[in-house]
Amino acid sequence: MRSAIIVYNPAAGRYSVRPFVKSAVRELEAAGWKVDAAETQSGAHTVELAKQAAVEKKDAVFAIGGDGTIGNVVNGLVGSNTALGVLPAGTANVWGIELGLQPFAWTRPWALRKNASILANAPCYAVDVGVCNQVSFMMWAGIGLDALTIQSLEPRIRLEKFFAMPEYTARTIWNAAQWSGIRLRLWADDQEVEGHYLLAVATNIRHYMGGLSNLSPDAYLDDGLLDMWLLSGSNLGDVLRHAYDLWRGNHVRSDAARCITFHSLRVEADSPFWIQSDGEPRGSTQKAEIEIRTRALKMLMPPRGMNLLKNTSLP
Repeated sequence: MRSAIIVYNPAAGRYSVRPFVKSAVRELEAAGWKVDAAETQSGAHTVELAKQAAVEKKDAVFAIGGDGTIGNVVNGLVGSNTALGVLPAGTANVWGIELGLQPFAWTRPWALRKNASILANAPCYAVDVGVCNQVSFMMWAGIGLDALTIQSLEPRIRLEKFFAMPEYTARTIWNAAQWSGIRLRLWADDQEVEGHYLLAVATNIRHYMGGLSNLSPDAYLDDGLLDMWLLSGSNLGDVLRHAYDLWRGNHVRSDAARCITFHSLRVEADSPFWIQSDGEPRGSTQKAEIEIRTRALKMLMPPRGMNLLKNTSLP
């Protein structure tokens, strides 16, 4: 019998998922899993719960929460034989969008149980994990405007999450009106780049901007590569143009946007800059080292997520 733990964040999303966790437990048990459930108390606690599951050699950890909760579980599982199962129940749920899973909400209380049934017999694949200054990430590591905005927003009370997108947009515009970007020096594999940028974001997935943008349409989860997108500019007008281009997909042809594909990268600046990874604030620094750990995480892959894999022959 396969064993698992459900790790859920009661503070995630606009409504608490706590009353619905048992439905996911029952669904997995009906499919032959032996399942425990644990409520997270903090990001660090989430990491420890995942690490303990790996030590106990559980077959999977099912993460119920938002992108930040899933990112913390990844930090506990990377390099182990315990697989990640994503049950999105947060505010933005970009991971859920990426995998083609409909996230839990009070208007969709059945979504949690349905996603559990999808993952109960899903194949397990090894996927890449990014690392930024020794913190693992599954989606992005961002420097510049997005990190500045996340730093000023998090943590949020639940009431604010009902206005998540308007609040994020307003805060981004406010920050952009007062911030003119930062000069960065980057060394990516055999390339050296220097410039003045509003945003530098390393991505392991395709979606960005709350799932509204298909930032890296050719990204794969198992190709051993990350994309670094550099968006140049110095004022609010440039920010608004980039936002429109990202939404419409025009950034791939824009002279003000550049993509560098890499295995390892170093970023330096003369002044401190904020960092975010998977939508969580990670403090400030003047140097960031970003690299890819190829196929370092096992993951239960839903059918709609199979197009994210370059090699689907070896589950």
